[in-house]
Amino acid sequence: MVPLIEEVLPKIYRIEVPLPESPLRSVNSYVLKGKERNIIIDTGMNKKECRDVMDAALKVLKVDLNKTDIFITHFHSDHLGLAYYLASENSKIYLNESDALALYGRAGLWEQAAGFVSKNGFPEYELEKALKQHPRRSFDLDKAKIFTILREGDSLQVGNYHLECLETPGHSYGCMCLYEPHKRILFSGDHILGDITPNISLLTEPESNPQGNPLGVYLESLDKISALDIELVLPGHRSIFQNCRERICELKYHHRQREKEVRTILNEGPCSAYSLAANMTWDMGSSWDESPPMQKWFAIAEVLAHLAYMKEKGLVSCSKEGEKYLYFLR
Repeated sequence: MVPLIEEVLPKIYRIEVPLPESPLRSVNSYVLKGKERNIIIDTGMNKKECRDVMDAALKVLKVDLNKTDIFITHFHSDHLGLAYYLASENSKIYLNESDALALYGRAGLWEQAAGFVSKNGFPEYELEKALKQHPRRSFDLDKAKIFTILREGDSLQVGNYHLECLETPGHSYGCMCLYEPHKRILFSGDHILGDITPNISLLTEPESNPQGNPLGVYLESLDKISALDIELVLPGHRSIFQNCRERICELKYHHRQREKEVRTILNEGPCSAYSLAANMTWDMGSSWDESPPMQKWFAIAEVLAHLAYMKEKGLVSCSKEGEKYLYFLR
């Protein structure tokens, strides 16, 4: 297998790691080579297709894993999945604190998430299938190394690159970007993508969620990045791009249009978040009925984030009928 490797800047390499059975198609893993230590930014899923590509690419790049640390932008399986496989006894695995707590400190997170979407209309027969496909199955946390926690203001030095840690929650509880201020480079993870819009999800009940309003938090994080001087964005998926502020404006516009779409559907009468999602426009590569249950889970979680945002703005209310939630315009 010949891996797709691109040297985007001196000593910075992008590896395109395939994501089998995912509409995302691939994830960008970046290797920064230094004289003393290297860093891998994001890894791909813990699947054979990903392992084979990473092994081949690191061999081509002559990366010594005994001298390599791993930085994970956020805890989703397509970014974290291979970290434990790649880490040597001498490696550190860097992760933000909020995502680390979600993995280690919040017992039953995925079960809570399943219960939440069920209350919001997700059919039980589809939920059973989705749980079998859920990315949590790729985590082997019992055998995992302890994370080295990074916070806002921390920095990493790799060769000539000085990387500042920026907490940009929204896509995950503590999604973290790396910013090189002298060369004006941003490793954006899934916070800002050039070709697709990041999924902003509400996973559990807002009252017990670290981000009760993840979309509101995400928009604030976009403003934070917009204030920076950035020439080149190296995202977690698809193409590297410039014009970061322009892309941020496009992402904000996308969410305003999503809000209009929710209002249009709710104008017909109260409905569940699942019904809302089923009647909205998605780029899944197939119709709603033909889409995999896991993709429907991602969609309903995104709708729930919009509903929480609109509820906080006083635009939407929620009622409970039995164990199910219904939403309506105020």
